[in-house]
Amino acid sequence: MAESGYTPIEAYGVVGNLETCALVAPDGSIDWFPFPHVESPSILAAILDDRDGGQFRIGPAEQYETSRQYVGTTNVLETTFRTANGTATVTDFLPPTGEVDQPKKVIYRKVTCSEGTVDLEIEFEPRFDYGRAETAITSTEKGILSIGDEERTLLESPIDLEIHDDRVAGDVTLEAGDAEWFLLRCTGAEDANADPETALDETVQFWTDWAHTCDAEADCAFGGPWHDVVVRSGLVLKLLTHAETGSVLAAPTTSLPEEIGGVRNWDYRFNWLRDAGFTVQALLNLGHVEEAVNYFEWFLNLCQTDEPEKIQPLYGLHGRTDLEERELDHLAGYRNSRPVRIGNGAVDQTQLDIYGELLLAIDEMLRHGRELDDEEWSTVSSIVEYAGDAWEQNGAGIWEVRGGARHFVYSKVMCWVALDRGIEIASDYGYDAPLEEWRDTRETIKTDVIENGYDEDVGAFVQAYDSDALDATGLLLPIVGFLPFDDERIQGTIEAIENGLVEDQVLVHRYDGDDGLPGEEGAFVLCSCWLIDALALSGRVDEACERFEALLEYVSPLGLLAEEVDTNTGAHLGNYPQGFSHIGIINSALYVGYAQGQDSPGASPMGIRLGDPILPERE
Repeated sequence: MAESGYTPIEAYGVVGNLETCALVAPDGSIDWFPFPHVESPSILAAILDDRDGGQFRIGPAEQYETSRQYVGTTNVLETTFRTANGTATVTDFLPPTGEVDQPKKVIYRKVTCSEGTVDLEIEFEPRFDYGRAETAITSTEKGILSIGDEERTLLESPIDLEIHDDRVAGDVTLEAGDAEWFLLRCTGAEDANADPETALDETVQFWTDWAHTCDAEADCAFGGPWHDVVVRSGLVLKLLTHAETGSVLAAPTTSLPEEIGGVRNWDYRFNWLRDAGFTVQALLNLGHVEEAVNYFEWFLNLCQTDEPEKIQPLYGLHGRTDLEERELDHLAGYRNSRPVRIGNGAVDQTQLDIYGELLLAIDEMLRHGRELDDEEWSTVSSIVEYAGDAWEQNGAGIWEVRGGARHFVYSKVMCWVALDRGIEIASDYGYDAPLEEWRDTRETIKTDVIENGYDEDVGAFVQAYDSDALDATGLLLPIVGFLPFDDERIQGTIEAIENGLVEDQVLVHRYDGDDGLPGEEGAFVLCSCWLIDALALSGRVDEACERFEALLEYVSPLGLLAEEVDTNTGAHLGNYPQGFSHIGIINSALYVGYAQGQDSPGASPMGIRLGDPILPERE
């Protein structure tokens, strides 16, 4: 770990099996591992408490330098240590659930020595249930057995390990050509037969086959200089996808702070419906249709189980609705950033924007060939109807502020989007709908937003009615089709956001003004992508390209991004890796690439917006 006891967030690598994820530090320590699912309690959580959280480290006993990489286009991680006497590599992975014919509930750790001699230390400190459960550790013929209240692990090791109270330790010396396997078997996999080399080969093959590739002879949207970072972002999205349900989580961690030492620490191990439109768009444009369809059908099924007004902003990955927010006072928090939270209180908020974002995703799927049956259309129609009835309400907004309900401009615009896409879908596909009523409501919303959401003095659309605060969601108004890019109010909004919310050319804050919480936060990566998109589609293509290149400088060496960036240090903040950030990278690469390919700056023959195919066939 770093001198402070904590590894920088951006230094972590992530591996997973499409059910859960583990974060691996540069020193060879697994510092985060919830089990059996990513939203389950942790077995290892040193990232949230470097003394009592729990870790599993395999690393040199002497001074070393580290380099790291993923094996090709996979989620198999290699950490290479170079000491004065030799070089060793730790390869970490979990076989993807349902895809590899080897035990899945196992962390496989292969240690190889490629030159010289390397002395390695093994440290294993399991801490079940976020460190709340009593842990019993015993030695058996099969390995080191650790038992908590409900879960257990079996550490299968090629060397003898010693038990010291609640931790396990050992050391091994490897010479050039040596290779050893350490298997951390979790509940349900203690006795399963495993062939580690086959598991590695099959896992590499699965990810290699799945990853997006560009045909050199085709007009590939991602064939340019951003290909690798886009492919890695796609691999992150897949890693955040739950194999059983198709749901996509926001991030695999909880309580990584938006300000070091601050209280803005949230549990992101759930699916937010607001992510739907952006996620479906990114998956489809990468060519991962199966994942987009599975996710679409998962959230559409959720919508069919409840009346529109009862649809929650977020759900567990199995559709769980009870996500009560609690604080774990016994954990110190990442770099003493307290509280550590599990669950998320935003589940009980009113967030009217979700209805528009759902319609964006539905419209996107229909444009890619999905059809709606009568029952599904009835559900969609009821969502549109509810958006038309509820748009005048206040709420917490997309940013889930905790300073009281307000009339957020973006929430009302997204209700407009729900009506707009509902009208399009009904008209284009012949579904029965009260089109005249919907059109009237759509126009009423637009008139109201323009009258109350645009501030003449600021020269921009603002965050909320009766406010002069700026909000980065203003960048989305032309992208969702609310007003055209060349509208002077849209250009004024872009300019105001550039002047008021942007630092270091491309780091964009979500908003200014009070949000009901103490402290500050970093710049929001997705908002930087929105700025790039708005510039590209406004005809400022070269500038958008330059800012995109500047944003990519903040991507970690492994190609990963957290939720936010510290504008003073460039360090990553917030949960990691963040799905929203990687979705933004994918879609910005498309928007900028599309804009670069037009004959005239700002040309947008289809009126590009989220929900439209981004790359139509060019003549």
